[in-house]
Amino acid sequence: MNIFKKFYCRSYQVVFKSLLPVLPYREPKLLKTVEDIVKVIKEDNKSSVLLVTDSGIFKLGLTQKLEGDLKESNIKVIVYSDTVANPTTRNVEEALKLYKDNNCDAIIAFGGGSAMDCAKGVGARIARPNKTLGQMKGVLKVRKKLPLLIAIPTTAGTGSETTLAAVITDEQTHHKYAINDFSLIPKYASLMPNLTVGLPKIVTATTGMDALTHAVEAYIGRSTIKKTRRCAMEAVKLIFENLEKVYDDGSNLEARANMLLASYKAGIAFTVSYVGYVHAIAHSLGGKYNIPHGFANAVILPYVLKRYGKKINKKLWKLGENGGLFDKTTSYEEGAKIFIEKIEELNKKMGIASSIPEIKAEDIPLLAKTAESEANPLYPVPVLFTAKQLEEIYLELKNG
Repeated sequence: MNIFKKFYCRSYQVVFKSLLPVLPYREPKLLKTVEDIVKVIKEDNKSSVLLVTDSGIFKLGLTQKLEGDLKESNIKVIVYSDTVANPTTRNVEEALKLYKDNNCDAIIAFGGGSAMDCAKGVGARIARPNKTLGQMKGVLKVRKKLPLLIAIPTTAGTGSETTLAAVITDEQTHHKYAINDFSLIPKYASLMPNLTVGLPKIVTATTGMDALTHAVEAYIGRSTIKKTRRCAMEAVKLIFENLEKVYDDGSNLEARANMLLASYKAGIAFTVSYVGYVHAIAHSLGGKYNIPHGFANAVILPYVLKRYGKKINKKLWKLGENGGLFDKTTSYEEGAKIFIEKIEELNKKMGIASSIPEIKAEDIPLLAKTAESEANPLYPVPVLFTAKQLEEIYLELKNG
Protein backbone atom coordinates (compact mmCIF):
# COMPACT_ATOMS: atom_id res chain seq x y z
CA MET A 1 0.00 0.00 0.00
CA ASN A 2 1.41 3.41 -0.93
CA ILE A 3 2.44 5.64 1.94
CA PHE A 4 -0.27 8.26 1.36
CA LYS A 5 -3.14 5.79 1.48
CA LYS A 6 -1.63 4.08 4.49
CA PHE A 7 -1.36 7.42 6.28
CA TYR A 8 -4.99 8.19 5.41
CA CYS A 9 -6.25 4.84 6.70
CA ARG A 10 -4.31 4.97 9.94
CA SER A 11 -5.22 8.62 10.56
CA TYR A 12 -8.90 7.84 10.03
CA GLN A 13 -8.67 4.96 12.51
CA VAL A 14 -6.82 7.04 15.12
CA VAL A 15 -9.49 9.72 14.97
CA PHE A 16 -12.24 7.10 15.24
CA LYS A 17 -10.60 5.47 18.24
CA SER A 18 -10.19 8.84 19.96
CA LEU A 19 -13.96 9.31 19.71
CA LEU A 20 -14.86 5.95 21.28
CA PRO A 21 -15.25 7.31 24.83
CA VAL A 22 -17.84 9.88 23.74
CA LEU A 23 -19.81 7.86 21.18
CA PRO A 24 -23.25 6.65 22.37
CA TYR A 25 -22.57 2.91 22.55
CA ARG A 26 -25.00 0.99 24.72
CA GLU A 27 -25.80 -2.60 25.58
CA PRO A 28 -29.27 -4.09 25.23
CA LYS A 29 -31.06 -4.79 28.48
CA LEU A 30 -31.24 -8.56 28.95
CA LEU A 31 -34.60 -10.28 29.42
CA LYS A 32 -34.70 -13.83 30.75
CA THR A 33 -38.09 -15.18 29.63
CA VAL A 34 -40.93 -14.77 27.16
CA GLU A 35 -42.99 -13.38 30.02
CA ASP A 36 -40.40 -10.64 30.53
CA ILE A 37 -40.65 -9.76 26.83
CA VAL A 38 -44.42 -9.44 26.98
CA LYS A 39 -44.13 -7.34 30.13
CA VAL A 40 -41.81 -4.73 28.60
CA ILE A 41 -43.98 -4.46 25.48
CA LYS A 42 -47.04 -3.82 27.62
CA GLU A 43 -45.18 -1.36 29.82
CA ASP A 44 -44.14 0.51 26.69
CA ASN A 45 -47.82 0.72 25.67
CA LYS A 46 -47.31 -1.10 22.37
CA SER A 47 -50.33 -2.74 20.77
CA SER A 48 -49.13 -4.31 17.51
CA VAL A 49 -45.82 -6.13 16.99
CA LEU A 50 -44.06 -7.16 13.78
CA LEU A 51 -42.23 -10.43 14.44
CA VAL A 52 -39.43 -10.94 11.92
CA THR A 53 -38.11 -14.49 11.50
CA ASP A 54 -37.35 -17.07 8.83
CA SER A 55 -39.36 -19.96 7.43
CA GLY A 56 -37.30 -22.67 9.15
CA ILE A 57 -37.80 -21.24 12.62
CA PHE A 58 -41.47 -20.52 11.93
CA LYS A 59 -42.16 -24.07 10.67
CA LEU A 60 -40.46 -25.53 13.75
CA GLY A 61 -42.99 -23.65 15.88
CA LEU A 62 -40.36 -21.84 17.92
CA THR A 63 -42.31 -18.58 17.84
CA GLN A 64 -45.60 -20.11 19.01
CA LYS A 65 -45.23 -19.48 22.75
CA LEU A 66 -44.24 -15.86 22.21
CA GLU A 67 -47.09 -15.31 19.74
CA GLY A 68 -49.57 -16.93 22.13
CA ASP A 69 -48.47 -14.95 25.17
CA LEU A 70 -48.59 -11.68 23.24
CA LYS A 71 -52.10 -12.39 21.95
CA GLU A 72 -53.28 -13.34 25.44
CA SER A 73 -52.09 -9.90 26.53
CA ASN A 74 -54.14 -8.27 23.73
CA ILE A 75 -51.05 -7.45 21.69
CA LYS A 76 -51.48 -8.03 17.96
CA VAL A 77 -48.74 -10.12 16.31
CA ILE A 78 -47.90 -9.91 12.62
CA VAL A 79 -45.32 -12.46 11.46
CA TYR A 80 -42.92 -11.99 8.58
CA SER A 81 -41.23 -15.37 8.05
CA ASP A 82 -39.67 -15.05 4.58
CA THR A 83 -36.26 -13.73 5.63
CA VAL A 84 -33.50 -15.47 3.71
CA ALA A 85 -29.87 -16.06 4.59
CA ASN A 86 -28.06 -12.84 3.65
CA PRO A 87 -31.33 -10.83 3.85
CA THR A 88 -32.16 -8.72 0.84
CA THR A 89 -33.64 -5.30 0.21
CA ARG A 90 -36.76 -7.14 -0.95
CA ASN A 91 -37.10 -8.86 2.45
CA VAL A 92 -36.91 -5.52 4.23
CA GLU A 93 -39.47 -3.88 1.95
CA GLU A 94 -41.92 -6.81 2.29
CA ALA A 95 -41.64 -6.74 6.08
CA LEU A 96 -41.94 -2.95 6.09
CA LYS A 97 -45.21 -3.16 4.17
CA LEU A 98 -46.61 -5.57 6.77
CA TYR A 99 -45.53 -3.20 9.54
CA LYS A 100 -47.30 -0.25 7.94
CA ASP A 101 -50.41 -2.11 6.79
CA ASN A 102 -51.03 -3.41 10.31
CA ASN A 103 -50.18 -0.22 12.19
CA CYS A 104 -47.38 -1.93 14.11
CA ASP A 105 -45.49 0.01 16.76
CA ALA A 106 -42.76 -2.46 17.78
CA ILE A 107 -40.46 -5.03 16.18
CA ILE A 108 -39.20 -8.37 17.47
CA ALA A 109 -36.31 -10.04 15.66
CA PHE A 110 -36.53 -13.80 16.27
CA GLY A 111 -33.77 -15.92 14.75
CA GLY A 112 -30.18 -15.71 13.64
CA GLY A 113 -28.28 -12.77 12.26
CA SER A 114 -30.35 -12.68 9.08
CA ALA A 115 -33.63 -12.11 10.92
CA MET A 116 -32.01 -9.45 13.07
CA ASP A 117 -30.46 -7.68 10.09
CA CYS A 118 -33.83 -7.69 8.33
CA ALA A 119 -35.60 -6.33 11.42
CA LYS A 120 -33.00 -3.60 11.82
CA GLY A 121 -33.43 -2.73 8.15
CA VAL A 122 -37.17 -2.34 8.70
CA GLY A 123 -36.51 -0.13 11.71
CA ALA A 124 -34.12 2.05 9.70
CA ARG A 125 -36.69 2.47 6.91
CA ILE A 126 -39.32 3.48 9.48
CA ALA A 127 -36.97 5.95 11.11
CA ARG A 128 -35.93 7.34 7.71
CA PRO A 129 -38.94 6.84 5.40
CA ASN A 130 -37.51 9.06 2.67
CA LYS A 131 -34.21 7.19 2.43
CA THR A 132 -33.54 3.89 0.71
CA LEU A 133 -31.46 1.25 2.42
CA GLY A 134 -28.67 1.94 -0.04
CA GLN A 135 -28.65 5.60 0.94
CA MET A 136 -28.13 4.58 4.58
CA LYS A 137 -25.19 2.25 4.00
CA GLY A 138 -22.00 3.18 5.75
CA VAL A 139 -21.69 4.91 9.10
CA LEU A 140 -24.21 7.10 10.94
CA LYS A 141 -26.67 7.62 8.07
CA VAL A 142 -29.81 6.81 10.12
CA ARG A 143 -29.40 9.09 13.15
CA LYS A 144 -33.00 8.77 14.25
CA LYS A 145 -34.67 6.62 16.88
CA LEU A 146 -36.11 3.29 15.72
CA PRO A 147 -39.35 1.77 17.00
CA LEU A 148 -39.00 -0.50 20.03
CA LEU A 149 -36.70 -3.33 18.89
CA ILE A 150 -36.27 -6.59 20.79
CA ALA A 151 -33.80 -9.26 19.62
CA ILE A 152 -34.17 -12.96 20.41
CA PRO A 153 -31.23 -14.95 18.99
CA THR A 154 -31.79 -18.60 18.10
CA THR A 155 -28.14 -19.13 17.15
CA ALA A 156 -25.03 -18.48 19.20
CA GLY A 157 -22.88 -16.67 16.74
CA THR A 158 -23.77 -13.42 15.08
CA GLY A 159 -23.99 -11.24 18.17
CA SER A 160 -26.45 -9.12 16.20
CA GLU A 161 -28.51 -8.62 19.33
CA THR A 162 -25.74 -6.31 20.58
CA THR A 163 -24.54 -4.60 17.43
CA LEU A 164 -25.13 -1.34 15.60
CA ALA A 165 -24.94 -3.03 12.18
CA ALA A 166 -27.45 -4.39 9.69
CA VAL A 167 -25.95 -6.24 6.72
CA ILE A 168 -28.19 -6.19 3.66
CA THR A 169 -27.83 -7.59 0.13
CA ASP A 170 -29.15 -5.53 -2.78
CA GLU A 171 -31.75 -7.67 -4.56
CA GLN A 172 -30.74 -6.41 -8.00
CA THR A 173 -26.96 -6.05 -7.90
CA HIS A 174 -26.23 -8.71 -5.22
CA HIS A 175 -23.93 -6.19 -3.56
CA LYS A 176 -23.75 -6.77 0.20
CA TYR A 177 -23.32 -3.76 2.46
CA ALA A 178 -23.62 -2.71 6.07
CA ILE A 179 -25.71 0.02 7.67
CA ASN A 180 -24.02 1.13 10.90
CA ASP A 181 -25.72 3.39 13.39
CA PHE A 182 -26.15 3.47 17.17
CA SER A 183 -29.91 3.60 16.78
CA LEU A 184 -29.82 0.04 15.35
CA ILE A 185 -28.70 -1.47 18.66
CA PRO A 186 -31.78 -3.32 20.03
CA LYS A 187 -33.22 -1.94 23.23
CA TYR A 188 -33.67 -5.43 24.67
CA ALA A 189 -32.25 -8.89 24.03
CA SER A 190 -33.20 -12.29 25.38
CA LEU A 191 -30.74 -15.19 25.56
CA MET A 192 -32.79 -18.40 25.87
CA PRO A 193 -30.66 -21.53 25.37
CA ASN A 194 -33.68 -23.80 24.84
CA LEU A 195 -34.29 -22.03 21.51
CA THR A 196 -30.91 -23.22 20.21
CA VAL A 197 -31.28 -26.90 21.16
CA GLY A 198 -32.74 -28.04 17.84
CA LEU A 199 -30.13 -26.42 15.63
CA PRO A 200 -28.52 -28.63 12.99
CA LYS A 201 -24.91 -29.49 13.82
CA ILE A 202 -23.51 -27.47 10.91
CA VAL A 203 -25.41 -24.35 12.04
CA THR A 204 -24.14 -24.80 15.60
CA ALA A 205 -20.62 -25.13 14.19
CA THR A 206 -20.60 -22.21 11.76
CA THR A 207 -22.37 -19.77 14.06
CA GLY A 208 -19.98 -20.67 16.87
CA MET A 209 -17.03 -19.98 14.57
CA ASP A 210 -18.71 -16.73 13.57
CA ALA A 211 -18.67 -15.65 17.22
CA LEU A 212 -15.03 -16.69 17.49
CA THR A 213 -14.18 -14.59 14.44
CA HIS A 214 -15.91 -11.55 15.97
CA ALA A 215 -13.95 -11.88 19.19
CA VAL A 216 -10.60 -12.50 17.49
CA GLU A 217 -10.90 -9.69 14.95
CA ALA A 218 -12.01 -7.26 17.64
CA TYR A 219 -9.09 -8.23 19.88
CA ILE A 220 -6.29 -8.12 17.32
CA GLY A 221 -7.40 -4.80 15.83
CA ARG A 222 -5.99 -1.38 16.71
CA SER A 223 -9.13 0.15 18.24
CA THR A 224 -9.48 -1.93 21.37
CA ILE A 225 -10.30 -0.55 24.79
CA LYS A 226 -10.15 -2.30 28.16
CA LYS A 227 -13.78 -3.40 28.01
CA THR A 228 -13.64 -4.84 24.50
CA ARG A 229 -10.40 -6.68 25.23
CA ARG A 230 -12.00 -8.24 28.29
CA CYS A 231 -15.18 -9.20 26.44
CA ALA A 232 -13.22 -10.68 23.52
CA MET A 233 -11.02 -12.75 25.83
CA GLU A 234 -14.02 -14.02 27.78
CA ALA A 235 -15.80 -14.93 24.53
CA VAL A 236 -12.82 -16.84 23.13
CA LYS A 237 -12.42 -18.81 26.37
CA LEU A 238 -16.14 -19.67 26.48
CA ILE A 239 -16.08 -20.81 22.84
CA PHE A 240 -13.03 -23.03 23.27
CA GLU A 241 -14.64 -24.57 26.35
CA ASN A 242 -18.14 -25.07 24.98
CA LEU A 243 -18.35 -25.20 21.17
CA GLU A 244 -17.26 -28.83 20.84
CA LYS A 245 -19.61 -29.75 23.70
CA VAL A 246 -22.68 -28.32 21.96
CA TYR A 247 -21.58 -29.77 18.63
CA ASP A 248 -21.32 -33.25 20.18
CA ASP A 249 -24.42 -32.88 22.38
CA GLY A 250 -26.91 -30.30 21.18
CA SER A 251 -29.12 -30.82 24.25
CA ASN A 252 -26.45 -29.57 26.67
CA LEU A 253 -28.28 -26.49 27.97
CA GLU A 254 -25.40 -25.25 30.10
CA ALA A 255 -23.04 -25.27 27.13
CA ARG A 256 -25.74 -23.71 24.94
CA ALA A 257 -26.17 -20.89 27.48
CA ASN A 258 -22.41 -20.36 27.56
CA MET A 259 -22.26 -20.14 23.77
CA LEU A 260 -25.06 -17.54 23.74
CA LEU A 261 -23.14 -15.55 26.34
CA ALA A 262 -19.95 -15.88 24.27
CA SER A 263 -21.76 -14.61 21.19
CA TYR A 264 -23.17 -11.70 23.20
CA LYS A 265 -19.76 -10.74 24.61
CA ALA A 266 -18.10 -11.05 21.20
CA GLY A 267 -20.86 -8.83 19.81
CA ILE A 268 -20.10 -6.15 22.41
CA ALA A 269 -16.40 -6.38 21.56
CA PHE A 270 -16.69 -5.97 17.82
CA THR A 271 -19.48 -3.40 17.98
CA VAL A 272 -17.01 -1.01 19.59
CA SER A 273 -13.67 -2.24 18.25
CA TYR A 274 -14.81 -3.39 14.79
CA VAL A 275 -13.74 -6.34 12.68
CA GLY A 276 -11.25 -6.77 9.82
CA TYR A 277 -10.47 -8.39 6.50
CA VAL A 278 -12.10 -11.71 7.41
CA HIS A 279 -15.46 -9.97 7.47
CA ALA A 280 -14.77 -7.85 4.41
CA ILE A 281 -13.95 -10.97 2.39
CA ALA A 282 -16.91 -12.90 3.84
CA HIS A 283 -19.33 -10.11 2.96
CA SER A 284 -18.14 -10.08 -0.65
CA LEU A 285 -18.60 -13.85 -0.94
CA GLY A 286 -22.02 -13.69 0.67
CA GLY A 287 -23.17 -11.04 -1.75
CA LYS A 288 -21.73 -12.70 -4.86
CA TYR A 289 -22.37 -16.39 -4.18
CA ASN A 290 -24.81 -16.33 -1.25
CA ILE A 291 -22.29 -18.19 0.91
CA PRO A 292 -23.51 -18.24 4.55
CA HIS A 293 -21.66 -15.68 6.62
CA GLY A 294 -20.67 -17.90 9.54
CA PHE A 295 -19.32 -20.59 7.23
CA ALA A 296 -17.34 -18.03 5.25
CA ASN A 297 -15.82 -16.53 8.41
CA ALA A 298 -14.85 -19.98 9.70
CA VAL A 299 -12.99 -20.86 6.50
CA ILE A 300 -11.37 -17.46 5.98
CA LEU A 301 -10.19 -16.81 9.56
CA PRO A 302 -7.02 -18.97 9.62
CA TYR A 303 -5.96 -17.75 6.16
CA VAL A 304 -6.09 -14.10 7.19
CA LEU A 305 -4.46 -14.69 10.59
CA LYS A 306 -1.51 -16.38 8.85
CA ARG A 307 -1.24 -13.44 6.44
CA TYR A 308 -0.99 -10.96 9.33
CA GLY A 309 2.10 -12.83 10.48
CA LYS A 310 4.21 -11.91 13.49
CA LYS A 311 2.36 -8.60 13.94
CA ILE A 312 -0.37 -10.44 15.87
CA ASN A 313 1.67 -13.18 17.58
CA LYS A 314 1.53 -11.61 21.04
CA LYS A 315 -2.23 -10.96 20.87
CA LEU A 316 -3.00 -14.48 19.65
CA TRP A 317 -0.75 -15.78 22.43
CA LYS A 318 -2.78 -13.88 25.03
CA LEU A 319 -6.05 -15.27 23.64
CA GLY A 320 -4.65 -18.78 23.52
CA GLU A 321 -3.11 -18.73 26.99
CA ASN A 322 -6.31 -17.32 28.49
CA GLY A 323 -8.30 -19.94 26.57
CA GLY A 324 -6.26 -22.78 28.06
CA LEU A 325 -4.50 -23.87 24.87
CA PHE A 326 -1.00 -23.66 26.43
CA ASP A 327 0.83 -22.24 29.42
CA LYS A 328 2.94 -19.14 29.96
CA THR A 329 6.17 -20.92 29.08
CA THR A 330 5.12 -21.11 25.41
CA SER A 331 6.72 -18.52 23.14
CA TYR A 332 4.60 -15.90 21.37
CA GLU A 333 5.36 -17.40 17.97
CA GLU A 334 4.54 -20.94 19.04
CA GLY A 335 1.42 -19.80 20.90
CA ALA A 336 0.11 -17.99 17.83
CA LYS A 337 0.77 -21.11 15.74
CA ILE A 338 -1.11 -23.30 18.24
CA PHE A 339 -4.01 -20.83 18.28
CA ILE A 340 -4.41 -20.91 14.48
CA GLU A 341 -4.06 -24.70 14.46
CA LYS A 342 -6.85 -24.90 17.06
CA ILE A 343 -9.15 -23.00 14.68
CA GLU A 344 -8.27 -25.37 11.83
CA GLU A 345 -8.83 -28.39 14.10
CA LEU A 346 -12.25 -27.11 15.16
CA ASN A 347 -13.24 -26.57 11.54
CA LYS A 348 -12.10 -30.06 10.57
CA LYS A 349 -13.80 -31.77 13.50
CA MET A 350 -17.09 -30.00 12.79
CA GLY A 351 -17.11 -30.70 9.06
CA ILE A 352 -16.32 -27.18 7.91
CA ALA A 353 -14.40 -27.13 4.64
CA SER A 354 -10.91 -25.66 4.34
CA SER A 355 -11.61 -23.97 1.00
CA ILE A 356 -14.36 -22.18 -0.93
CA PRO A 357 -14.29 -23.68 -4.46
CA GLU A 358 -17.33 -21.63 -5.51
CA ILE A 359 -15.00 -18.67 -6.02
CA LYS A 360 -14.47 -18.07 -9.73
CA ALA A 361 -11.05 -16.90 -10.81
CA GLU A 362 -12.49 -14.23 -13.09
CA ASP A 363 -14.46 -12.75 -10.17
CA ILE A 364 -11.46 -12.37 -7.86
CA PRO A 365 -10.33 -8.86 -8.92
CA LEU A 366 -13.79 -7.40 -8.32
CA LEU A 367 -14.27 -9.35 -5.08
CA ALA A 368 -10.94 -8.06 -3.80
CA LYS A 369 -11.77 -4.50 -4.78
CA THR A 370 -15.11 -4.77 -2.95
CA ALA A 371 -13.46 -6.12 0.20
CA GLU A 372 -10.70 -3.52 0.10
CA SER A 373 -13.27 -0.75 -0.26
CA GLU A 374 -15.24 -2.03 2.73
CA ALA A 375 -12.23 -2.48 4.99
CA ASN A 376 -10.08 0.54 4.20
CA PRO A 377 -10.04 2.92 6.02
CA LEU A 378 -12.86 1.82 8.37
CA TYR A 379 -11.55 -1.42 9.85
CA PRO A 380 -8.61 -0.96 12.29
CA VAL A 381 -6.77 -4.04 11.01
CA PRO A 382 -3.33 -4.94 12.42
CA VAL A 383 -1.83 -4.99 8.91
CA LEU A 384 -3.14 -3.05 5.91
CA PHE A 385 -3.70 -5.01 2.68
CA THR A 386 -4.12 -3.73 -0.85
CA ALA A 387 -6.66 -5.16 -3.28
CA LYS A 388 -3.82 -7.07 -4.96
CA GLN A 389 -2.83 -8.69 -1.67
CA LEU A 390 -6.46 -9.59 -1.03
CA GLU A 391 -6.60 -11.24 -4.45
CA GLU A 392 -3.93 -13.64 -3.25
CA ILE A 393 -6.10 -14.60 -0.27
CA TYR A 394 -9.11 -15.25 -2.51
CA LEU A 395 -6.96 -17.51 -4.67
CA GLU A 396 -5.80 -19.42 -1.59
CA LEU A 397 -9.41 -19.78 -0.44
CA LYS A 398 -10.43 -21.11 -3.83
CA ASN A 399 -7.68 -23.70 -4.05
CA GLY A 400 -7.35 -24.61 -0.37
